[in-house]
Amino acid sequence: MQRSQLENLLKDFSRCNIAVLGDVMLDEFCWGKVDRISPEAPVPVVQVKTETWRPGGAANVASNLVALGARAHIFGIVGDDGAGRRLNEALVNENIGTAGLIIDSGRRTSVKTRILGQNQQMLRVDRENTENIDYERQKAILKVMLDMSDELDGVIISDYAKGVVVEDLFKEVVSRFRKLGKFIAVDPKLKNFPRYKKPTIITPNTKEAESTLGRIFENEADVMKGGSDLLKSSGADAILITRSEQGMSLFEKGKAPITIPTLAIKVFDVTGAGDTVIGTFSLGLAAGCSMQQAAEIANLAAGVVVGIVGTAAATPEQVLEHYDLSFGRKRPATAE
Repeated sequence: MQRSQLENLLKDFSRCNIAVLGDVMLDEFCWGKVDRISPEAPVPVVQVKTETWRPGGAANVASNLVALGARAHIFGIVGDDGAGRRLNEALVNENIGTAGLIIDSGRRTSVKTRILGQNQQMLRVDRENTENIDYERQKAILKVMLDMSDELDGVIISDYAKGVVVEDLFKEVVSRFRKLGKFIAVDPKLKNFPRYKKPTIITPNTKEAESTLGRIFENEADVMKGGSDLLKSSGADAILITRSEQGMSLFEKGKAPITIPTLAIKVFDVTGAGDTVIGTFSLGLAAGCSMQQAAEIANLAAGVVVGIVGTAAATPEQVLEHYDLSFGRKRPATAE
C-alpha cells in the first residue's frame, strides 16, 4: 500500500460509525517500583506510585475506534458500583456513545487490576461476574442497537466470555444486521467459538484457531489448512488469524490466503492488541477498503500498540509514523 493511499483511508475513518457489543471492563493499572522482596513470602514488593484507569475489554475496542477518528457506541453491562461509574465517565470523556451500556444492580463491573514494577507487569487481579445475562438485558441491548441501526456502518462483537455474548443475542444481531447490509466482525473467545456462525469476519489468534480445530499448527501448510477449515465451518466471509511474530493470515471466500508479515518494531506489551486489530480492520471495511487493505492497516496499528506498556490505542498519526519507520521512509516535510 502506498503512503498516500494509507493517508487517505485513515482520513476516511472519520466518517465511520461503529457499534461494539461485548464484555466491557475497567482496566486498572498500579504503577510502582520494586526494590526488595517481601519478608512474608518470596515475592517482590511493589511500592505503588501512580494509579490509572482505562476502558478495557470491549470498551477498549471502542477506544481504539475513537482514537482513529471514528464514532463508536458501546453495548454491554456494568454494575451499579464505583467501577461502573468510573468506566462510564471514561467512555463519555472519550466521546463514546453509552446509550447501550445497561446498568445491572445485581452484577459487579468487571475490573482487571495490573500491578507493574519498573514498567513490568508483576501480577493481574480479576474481579468479575461471568454469568450469562438474562433475556431482559439481551432484549434491552438489542432494542437500542436496532434503534440506531440506520446510522451504523457495522457491528464489532468483542467476546471475553463474561456473559454478554450469549448465543441467542449473537444470532439475533448477526441475522438482523446482515439483512441490513451491515458487517459483523467477531473477536472470539475459545469456549464460545462454535456459536460464531455466518458473521462477516472472525479474528482468532493462533492458539484460539488451534484449540478450536483440535490440532497444532506445526508449519505454514497447517496454518493454511486450519484457516480454510475455520472459514468453511463458521460460514463466515473471512477469517483473519493473528500470528504474533508471524504477522497475520487472511482467508477470504473465493480468494487465495494472504499472509501479512508483522510490522512490530518493538514489543513491550501485547495487552489489547487484538482489540486494536479488530477495531482497525472494521474501520477499514466501513471506509470501503478491501479485506486485504483493512488487514494491512490493522497490522500497522497493532505494531504501534505493542510498543506501549498497558492498554493502548493507535492514532492515525502514529499509524503513519509506524508506516514510515517500517518501510524506511521519511515523513513528508510540512510547511512552516
